[in-house]
Amino acid sequence: MAGRLDGKVAVITGGVSGIGLGAVELFVAEGAMVVAADIQDEKGAMLARRFPGQVAYAHCDVTDEAQIEAAMKLAASEFGGLDILFNNAGISDGMRVLAEIEAEKWSWIFDVLVRGPALGMKHAVPLMLARGGGSIVNTASIAGLQAGWGPIAYSSAKASVIHMSRVAAAQLSPRGIRVNAICPGLIATSIFGASLGLPRAQADQMAAQVAQNAASVQPVHRSGLPDDIAQAALYLASDASGFVTGTHLVVDGGITVGSRHAWDPSGPSPFAELFGTAFAPPAQTS
Repeated sequence: MAGRLDGKVAVITGGVSGIGLGAVELFVAEGAMVVAADIQDEKGAMLARRFPGQVAYAHCDVTDEAQIEAAMKLAASEFGGLDILFNNAGISDGMRVLAEIEAEKWSWIFDVLVRGPALGMKHAVPLMLARGGGSIVNTASIAGLQAGWGPIAYSSAKASVIHMSRVAAAQLSPRGIRVNAICPGLIATSIFGASLGLPRAQADQMAAQVAQNAASVQPVHRSGLPDDIAQAALYLASDASGFVTGTHLVVDGGITVGSRHAWDPSGPSPFAELFGTAFAPPAQTS
């Protein structure tokens, strides 16, 4: 049975852990050859050994344009071209109070989350045009859609990614390159702990905590997993989404559908508080 990405070549940034690793594994299973671009060299070497002939590793700090360009060129030299770019490398931060933001850290957040994907697209486009087109997928976040889901710099950057993807789609889609974004919700990865400056081991423990507790705060009663985002990226990367461009796909277990009373009868309703039981949510029946 043919894979959905047979014969395709992809670059996935942040590709050796979390969502990126899930995407590498899924893309390979669907027939793609993948350049995993990351800064975790030991994990990258292990990943390339795990998938010989299908995965190549590129050391790539996405704040360094030369390293981004080298990762794209590796796709061409190792696998013959480039069809898919998944701009997934990400970080978070602890700057939650506007009056206490640090200018240099703010710039670094935007360098990683906005400038990095922009430069990735810049260097991917010529290779994609040489293959007749391609698909670009950028990782945004529900934090870019609503307040309250992330620190202010991170949230502002992710909002920029959503709109940048839309503008890029307007420029590139007439040339055969589709551009879309994914907005993950609570996904059990180490990014939450990392945003607090925790060491990797503690950040991984926090990921386990997210997995344990996420079911209670959203309509879909389980935590989001890296594979959930990888599956969304697969759809947007594949020909199945050939008529989809310039949009964002929310993958969040329904956490942004509305306030808690919209999906949990026990949740406090502002209408019930204002107008009484006539506006209380209906009881759930089995």
